[in-house]
Amino acid sequence: MKNKKGIILAGIIIGILAVALVKLGNPVNMGICVACFIRDTAGALGLHRAEVVQYIRPEVIGMVLGAFILAITKKEFNVRGGSSPFIRFILGFFVMIGALMFLGCPLRMMLRIAGGDLNAVVGLVGFIVGILVGVYFLNNGFTLKRSYKLTKLEGTMFPIVNVILLSLLLCAPAFILFSKEGPGSLHAPIWLALSAGLIIGALAQRTRLCTVGGIRDVVLFKDWYLLSGFVAIIVTVLIGNLFLGSFKLGFEAQAIAHTDGMWNFLGMVLVGYASVLLGGCPLRQLILAGEGNIDSVITIIGLAVGAAFVHNFGLASSAKGTTFNGRVAVIIGIVVIVGISIINSDLKLSFKKKGDVKVDIN
Repeated sequence: MKNKKGIILAGIIIGILAVALVKLGNPVNMGICVACFIRDTAGALGLHRAEVVQYIRPEVIGMVLGAFILAITKKEFNVRGGSSPFIRFILGFFVMIGALMFLGCPLRMMLRIAGGDLNAVVGLVGFIVGILVGVYFLNNGFTLKRSYKLTKLEGTMFPIVNVILLSLLLCAPAFILFSKEGPGSLHAPIWLALSAGLIIGALAQRTRLCTVGGIRDVVLFKDWYLLSGFVAIIVTVLIGNLFLGSFKLGFEAQAIAHTDGMWNFLGMVLVGYASVLLGGCPLRQLILAGEGNIDSVITIIGLAVGAAFVHNFGLASSAKGTTFNGRVAVIIGIVVIVGISIINSDLKLSFKKKGDVKVDIN
């Protein structure tokens, strides 16, 4: 699946699965949302106590295992890590801050657009702006340094953790928390959701599908390969929603969404910006983790901790709107990531002291 036809077909299949998962029980416009699903899983494990978003999502487990199985099969399982791990953790943390301000990851943003949610169009504009800022720093030498080869055992631990999560979902011991109402209580049957995740993980592994990478590659290389998969998902879900009568155009009364345009925009600026620096969106991080990339595992841990932080400290948006704490966190996130960008790039800030002596700060 190295040509454009392959990624378009993958996008169509993923779009169909997203529509089917909603029909089978997932929340509206949330057939697939990596950020939301990681947040729900963190809640099920007790990392936060927001009772309406607690459920171990088998789709995420399937994506990791699907990528892992195919990477092993195709001899593409390559265990590596050590590329600025704590910075990656911080970037993942702030990706989640931005996503839960907007109420969705880039993939859910696409599904919301395809469902007629115009708030997501505002988010898309912010997402593109964030990517463009990130690309500016990439063009000025931004790097998180090289990664190093690690043992195969290191790479297999994350897939094993996901198998353990699946067993906890199936066994449902008392210490695992499950929502009785709200988005966390809405889900497709376990085995169907897991199967969908396995298919999505395998397709994303073969095509290198990435919502951030699509826009980044058009800007940097005039390469439309990844973006064609992005568009295929939106068009497929749009057709599915029109066929099922679930398309609803407008800003108001959209499912699990708010109408605060500024913060929809800024939330996705943060997501797009941080994801470019990380080298991929949350979906791409799951696939890379399945392929043995330990740096992506660290990023996913950052996403999970970010989700817990958001709900434990009252940062999360809701259908009622944004929160003051959440708005402050988004601004802090943008400032922190600008700092990381400058320090890890070749960009030089210069100013003049008395006597016109120019001073450069690398």
